[in-house]
Amino acid sequence: MSNILQVGQLAPDFSVPDQHESPVSLGDFSGQWVILYFYPKDDTPGCTTEAKDFTELNQDFSSLGAKILGVSLDSGKSHCKFISKHNLTITLLSDPEHELAETYGIWQLKKFMGKEYMGVVRSTFLIDPEGKIAYTWSNVKVKDHAQQVLTKLQELAAISSSSA
Repeated sequence: MSNILQVGQLAPDFSVPDQHESPVSLGDFSGQWVILYFYPKDDTPGCTTEAKDFTELNQDFSSLGAKILGVSLDSGKSHCKFISKHNLTITLLSDPEHELAETYGIWQLKKFMGKEYMGVVRSTFLIDPEGKIAYTWSNVKVKDHAQQVLTKLQELAAISSSSA
C-alpha cells in the first residue's frame, strides 16, 4: 500500500541540497510549474536515459515556465560527476536520508531477484504554480517519459492560461 501524493493535494515543501550543496526548496519556484522526478541512482542506464531526455526537452519546459528537479539519494559530488559526464542542464537534488522520498510516498518496498528492500520507486510529480500536485506518474517506464510529462504540462498549461 503506497501513500503517494494525489492530484489536488498541496505539494509538501522541502529544503534539500542541489548538486552544488546549495539549499533548494519548493517555495523557491512559487508561481512556476515544477517537474519533481525521483530516480534510483546517478549514472545507471535507465536514470541516465531519463536525465538526458529531460535535458533534451529542458528548453521546451522552460518556455512553459517549468523547472525540472531530479531527486535521488546520491550526494552532490555524485550529481556533479553525473551532470558533467552527460552534459545535463537540469538541477539534481540530494536526498541521502530519503526524507523527501518518504514525504512524497515513493520510498517503498521493492523486490529484485527474490530479495526485498526499501528503495525509490521511479516517480514524477507535476506541481502547478499554486503548489498543488497537478499530475503524478508512479512506477515510471523511462522510454518517452520526459515527452509524456511535457505533453501533460502543455495540456494543463493551456487549460490554466485559458481559465485565467
